[in-house]
Amino acid sequence: MTTRAEFLDRIRGAMRRAPGLVPAAAAATPARPRAEVDAIRRELAERWPGALEGFRREFEGVGGVFHRVAALADVPQVVAGLARERGVRRLVAWHPGALGGDLAAALTARGLDVVAMPPGALDDPAARQRLRAQIADAELGLTGVDLAIAETGTLVLRSGGGRPRSTSLLPPYHVAVFDRSVLVESLRQAGVVLESWHDGGEPDDRGAVTSFITGPSRTADIELTLTRGVHGPREVHAIFVDKEIRG
Repeated sequence: MTTRAEFLDRIRGAMRRAPGLVPAAAAATPARPRAEVDAIRRELAERWPGALEGFRREFEGVGGVFHRVAALADVPQVVAGLARERGVRRLVAWHPGALGGDLAAALTARGLDVVAMPPGALDDPAARQRLRAQIADAELGLTGVDLAIAETGTLVLRSGGGRPRSTSLLPPYHVAVFDRSVLVESLRQAGVVLESWHDGGEPDDRGAVTSFITGPSRTADIELTLTRGVHGPREVHAIFVDKEIRG
């Protein structure tokens, strides 16, 4: 039987033989994360187009599908087109306050059956159960984005009131909408932003889960056959909005 120490030694040996790996080191915790985030935002005000191109390249490299529109009002047309191509209609969306705007009427007008999340937790257990069933039955999940990391093509989503994590986890098709305000260039910058979210205590309006989504769900657990959609959506779409959503 292989011991834990032997198992870890084998992993370390394989990692040493792997080409092109960059040595990892722990980053120092910023003393003033909010001030550092402000500095990052000022820098990205000039070079966000490069960060967006980097995000698109990496996101598509891990199997994501990238879209770009001029304004939030153009999003329903893209979502409806995706639904028609895949023969689906049932959509569940974050609450308009968390999404950045109310798209339900425009989506409904394009033939989708839309369920928008309530702004906060439901007190009635029966109502909570009905909502869970609607999310589980949905074919499309529409969310916003809290961070888009260019270095890895990763979408970061925080759970909370009006924005349950199940919206991005249960439907087979996940569509995430974002603008330049959530772009960062690197995992290091993302770490600083995460520190700023909790600078001074836990935020009152957020849930317990921060999800890092890098492409669609995939696994090769069974006979090494790659399968999508086993542990989450089989397609992930990111829609970038040129005009700032909350501008």
